[in-house]
Amino acid sequence: MTRLLLATCLMTSTVFAADYPNKKLLVEPADIATGFIVLDSRPKAQYDAGHIPGSIWVDHAAWAKAFGDGADATGWSARIGDLGLTAKSKVVVLDDNQGKESARIWWILRYWGVADARLLNGGWKGWTSGKHDVSKEATTVTAAKFEAVAQADRLATKTFLIKAIEDGKLQIVDARSEKEFCGTEKMNNKKAGAMPGAKQLEWTDLLESTTQRFKSADDLTILFADAGIALDKPSATHCQSGGRASVMAFGMELMGAKDVRNYYRSWSEWGNAADTPIVPGKPKK
Repeated sequence: MTRLLLATCLMTSTVFAADYPNKKLLVEPADIATGFIVLDSRPKAQYDAGHIPGSIWVDHAAWAKAFGDGADATGWSARIGDLGLTAKSKVVVLDDNQGKESARIWWILRYWGVADARLLNGGWKGWTSGKHDVSKEATTVTAAKFEAVAQADRLATKTFLIKAIEDGKLQIVDARSEKEFCGTEKMNNKKAGAMPGAKQLEWTDLLESTTQRFKSADDLTILFADAGIALDKPSATHCQSGGRASVMAFGMELMGAKDVRNYYRSWSEWGNAADTPIVPGKPKK
């Protein structure tokens, strides 16, 4: 009787454990072999010391700096094509920094028209903890013809957000720390605080700190709800320079959000412009 009750409880917990609405965005390490091109966005020295066999190094620092205002289609056609990617490539990106670098690469790829880009759940830590093969052999890359086509509905600009704040129809999600949101941590910006009406949820809250895996769908549902973030609303994420906001955009899309923009220039622009409205963010109770 006890065993039957235990089995029933286990079956019930399995049935009611929610799955991610857009679960294909996350790839498990064991599934890497199923036809993906793997991009490793860790620092080059770490990649050289050992990487997933056949994976290709991508220069995260260069990409982060080069994106700018998202207008250089010619430059990005060459940059993405040089990695051997086409618009139809199946791509998985990884890092070893809780997804902050890989999510930026993911978002840039999606912005420029690589529709099937995903993240490796747990990143490099997830790969090594599973004791999968590691290689130091350089990967030969054959450049491909890629035509970068901007997906404008994935990007928010300062002008777009100023108008959206006036209209009150857009949900703004602040992925920075609570101190940045409340204005007590100014960093190198002229102005500190929050965008009017913004919801704050720190990007690291989406991940398990020890495994660097995304939290369960049930946990993410609670996190977003507690932060007052509605996944069915048109939204724009931001941070200081686009990376943390990319993690937030990924997490929201993983949970089914369909209209999420990334304000890529984020607070590095907003907090240093003369025409941007700023209010003191309120700490969580």
